[in-house]
Amino acid sequence: SFRPHQEDIVKSILAGQDSFTIMPTGGGKSLCYQLPAYLMDGLCVVVSPLISLMNDQVDAALGMGLSAATLNSTSKVEDRQKTLAAIAEKRLNLLYVSPERLCLPDFLAYLKTQTISFFAIDEAHCISQWGHDFRPDYLTLGNLAKEFPHTPLAAFTATATKRVAEDIVN
Repeated sequence: SFRPHQEDIVKSILAGQDSFTIMPTGGGKSLCYQLPAYLMDGLCVVVSPLISLMNDQVDAALGMGLSAATLNSTSKVEDRQKTLAAIAEKRLNLLYVSPERLCLPDFLAYLKTQTISFFAIDEAHCISQWGHDFRPDYLTLGNLAKEFPHTPLAAFTATATKRVAEDIVN
């Protein structure tokens, strides 16, 4: 069974709608994008700020039978090649990347050749609360709506004041 609000969020993503979710730590945010990633055609690209968080999420997804991988600065060349092959062969449900990787022009161009079901932006508070100091590339994630106009964006955070929430939506 779903925890509070999970079903509505999943339905929104499955309907192709953009969404913004504030849910407490441990509230089940990951399920809200993992389930649609499993059910939808194409690749869900998850933007995450920390390599350790990405690795934990990939391990958890693999443990549930999802196909997931990460591309980050610690990925070995052969692992990157395997991941890119899995994407091209449409064998991945979830790809975890940093905002810095996602903003690379060559990587964006590559993603445009693939079927992207939606983008999930984890720790979305980084867009506002720490965006300028902590991770400047989070500020460029709004460009995804222009680069992928028919691809839904789903943003998730456990931390957002009213002002931060407004910044994220804007």
